[in-house]
Amino acid sequence: MGNETESKSRLEVLLEVGKLLSGKLDLADLLRAVIHLATKVAQAERASLLLLDPETRELYFDVALGLPEETAKTRLKIGQGIAGAAAKSGEPLIINDVAKDPRWSPDIDQKSGFKTRSLVAVPMIIKGRVVGVLEALNRLGGGPFTEEDVDILASFASQSAVAIENARLFSSLQEEKNKLQMVFTNMKEGAVLTHTNGQIVLINSAARTLLGLTASLPTQIQEFLNPLVGEVGVGQILNSLKKEMSFEIIRQRPKKLIVNCAVNAIAVQKEGPARGLLWVFRDVTAEKREEKLKQNFLSLISHKLKTPLSSITGFSHLLLEDVEGAAGAKALESQKKALHIINEQGKKLALLVQKLLDFTRMEEMEVGDLKRSHTEIEVMIKRLLEKLEPGWKGKSVQVVLSPSLKQKVFADADLLEEVLGNLLENAVKFNLKPEKRVSVSCALQGPWVHVRVSDNGPGIPPEEKDKIVEKFYQIEETFTGQVEGWGLGLAFVKKVLEKHMGALDVESMVDRGTTVTIKLPLVEEESGRSSGVPEI
Repeated sequence: MGNETESKSRLEVLLEVGKLLSGKLDLADLLRAVIHLATKVAQAERASLLLLDPETRELYFDVALGLPEETAKTRLKIGQGIAGAAAKSGEPLIINDVAKDPRWSPDIDQKSGFKTRSLVAVPMIIKGRVVGVLEALNRLGGGPFTEEDVDILASFASQSAVAIENARLFSSLQEEKNKLQMVFTNMKEGAVLTHTNGQIVLINSAARTLLGLTASLPTQIQEFLNPLVGEVGVGQILNSLKKEMSFEIIRQRPKKLIVNCAVNAIAVQKEGPARGLLWVFRDVTAEKREEKLKQNFLSLISHKLKTPLSSITGFSHLLLEDVEGAAGAKALESQKKALHIINEQGKKLALLVQKLLDFTRMEEMEVGDLKRSHTEIEVMIKRLLEKLEPGWKGKSVQVVLSPSLKQKVFADADLLEEVLGNLLENAVKFNLKPEKRVSVSCALQGPWVHVRVSDNGPGIPPEEKDKIVEKFYQIEETFTGQVEGWGLGLAFVKKVLEKHMGALDVESMVDRGTTVTIKLPLVEEESGRSSGVPEI
C-alpha cells in the first residue's frame, strides 16, 4: 500500500512539474528549474543536465546552471562516459555502483566536490533526436535506483526536452525580433508596419517626424494617409493583390514636401497570402528639385545653342555653294576643305542639340500628351532605314527584317520612330566589326508586342548593363569623347516606354552581341491605358 501511495504521489508531482515547465520560456530559468525538479521527481540527492551541441556533437553543461568554472568547461563526446553512452544508445542507464563501471570518470566529482555513488542517466529525446542527457545522482535514503525511477525520470526528461526546445525557439525568435526592431527603429527612412486592413503594428520615429505625427499616434494608417492621397487611393492599396506598389505624397504648404512611399506585402510563405504591409516613406523633395533644375538647365542650354548653330550651318552652306560655283573658282582647296568641315561638324552639333531638346521635352511630357494610333512596325522600320542608310556609306551593314514586323502596335508613332531609330543607330555605331549584322523581329506575348533589335557587336559587360539607361552614359574603354552622341539614346527609349506603360529589356554577352527588346501595348483599351506593366 505504501508503494502505491508513493507512486501516486510521484505521478502527481510529475503532472505538476509538467505544468510548471510548460510555462517557462526563459531558457536559463528553465534549465535551473529542470535540475531542481529532477531531484524531486527521481527522489535523488542531486541532478545534472548536459545538453548536446548540434555542431560539435558534444555534451556540455550550460553556463546558466552556475556550475564551477572547471566543471562548466567539461565536454563529453557521444559515447564517452555514462552520459555519452546514454546519448549514443538513446536508452536509459541505471548504475547503482559507479565505481565498478569502467565508463565512470571521477573527474567531475573531483572538480565539484560531490561524491557520486549511483546514478540514472536518461537521454532527452524530441522527434527522434537526442538534445541532451538528464542524470539523477544518489537516491535519497541510500537505496538503489529502480526501473520505476527510470520510467518516471524518462517521462520528466521527455517533458523537459519539449520545454527546452520551445524555450530555445522562443529565445531565437525574440533575438530576431530584437534585431528587426533595432533595424526598423534606426532606419533613416520612415517605416510603418500594418495589418492588411491598415491597422498599425509598428511605426518608427523617422515616419512620425516625416509625416508630422508628433501628437497621439493613429491606430489606422488611413487616418493620416486619407487626407494626403485620398480615401480611394488608400483603399485601392489595401485591397490590391500586388506584392509591391508605390505612390507619391505632395504637400504644398507651409513648405513643399514630396514623399515617395513604397508598399510591400509581407507573407509567411513565398507564394502565400499577405499577412501584413510594410510602408516605407522617403523624402524625395531635394531629388525632385535637383531633377527639375537639371531639366531647366538642359532646356535653356539647348535653346541657347540652337540659334547660333542655325546661323553657322546656314551661312557655311551658302559659302560652300559660292566656292564650289563659278564665283569660287579662285578659292583655295584648303578653304573649300575648311568650309566642308565647318558645315559637317555644325550639322552634327545641331543634331546633338536637337536630340537634347527632344529628351528634355520627353521628360516634361505627360501621359495624356501622347498621340497614340495603330502603327505597323515594318513600315516604320523601312522608313527609318531610308534615312539612316546614307550615313552608313562605306560600312558593311546588313539589316534583316522578320516577316513578323507586319504586326501593329498602339503607340505614339513619332516617339516610337525615334525609339527604333536610336536602337538601330546604336546597333551600328558601337559595332567595330567589319561586317555589321542587325536583325529586327517581333513577337506577341499576351496583350503586349515585343520588338527585338539584335546585333553582332561587342556586347555589354555585365557591370555596365544597369548603367546604360542612365542619362549621358556611354561605354568607352577610355573616356576620349570619340563616340558620337550625348549618351541619351537608351535613356530616351526608357522614358518613352515608361510613358506608354511599356518596358525595356537588354540581353547581352561580351563578344556575342546584344538584343534590346521593347515591350508595348498591342491594342487600345477602353480606358485608354494598358493593363499593367509587362513582366521583364
